[in-house]
Amino acid sequence: MFTDKISGTCTSRPGLDDALSHVRKRDTLTVWKLDRLGRSVKSLIELVADLEQRQVHFKSLTDGINTKTPAGRFFFHVMASLAQMERELIAERTQAGLAAARALGRVGGRNRRMTDSKVAAARKLLNAGAAPKDVARDLGVSVPPLYRWLPASTR
Repeated sequence: MFTDKISGTCTSRPGLDDALSHVRKRDTLTVWKLDRLGRSVKSLIELVADLEQRQVHFKSLTDGINTKTPAGRFFFHVMASLAQMERELIAERTQAGLAAARALGRVGGRNRRMTDSKVAAARKLLNAGAAPKDVARDLGVSVPPLYRWLPASTR
C-alpha cells in the first residue's frame, strides 16, 4: 500500500512514484478515488496510457472503474473529464467568493499583530533607547516583525 498526503494537482508525488516503480506486467494499480490520482484529463489519460503500455491495469474503487474491459476504459475517460470539470468549478467558485469578500472590504489572512498604535509605541520606545528585544516582548511580538514594521532606516 502506497500513500501520499499531497494534492492530486501536484506533479511530484512520492507515494505514486513509488507505486508506479513497483507495478509489473499484469498487475492492477488500484486507487481509492480517481480524483486523488490527478485532476486534469490529460494527466490521467497519460498515466493510464503509460500503464496500458506496461500492460498494467487500473482500478478505482469508489468510481467503479476497471480498465480491463472496454466499458471500463470508456467510463475512465468520462470520469476523468468529470474530475477535471469539478476541479475547475471549485477553483471558479473559490475565486468568485474571494472577489465578493474583497468587494465587501474583507482581506484574507491573519489579523495584524502590529497595529498602528503598537507601531507608534514601538517607535517611541526605540527612540528612547529601549532594547528591541524588550520592546518586542512588551508588544507581544518577536523581533523580526518589529524590524519588519520599523526598519532601522525609519527610526
